[in-house]
Amino acid sequence: MKYYHRSHIAPDAVMARANAFFGSRLAPTEEAPRRRRFTGPVGQISVSVQAEGGHYTLIGVETNQPGESEADRLAKRFLAELHTMEEPAYQVRGAY
Repeated sequence: MKYYHRSHIAPDAVMARANAFFGSRLAPTEEAPRRRRFTGPVGQISVSVQAEGGHYTLIGVETNQPGESEADRLAKRFLAELHTMEEPAYQVRGAY
């Protein structure tokens, strides 16, 4: 599954959050300045960022599992947590 999120968060901050969020759950297998890949028993998750339009950051999260798998839920939870970085009043309501 592939998910995208457009944000005002700096790419470096997104990568730091990805390391903190996924690093405690999965093993890092690839580290590039704008891309991270994590692998574990639940599957593989890739996070990529790119500057878009000067002040936006396009964040892509991809899993190698079908929708509603554990890896898929982790990916969606990560994007929800990024939303709270940008807007602290946002409340995550999903069951993921």
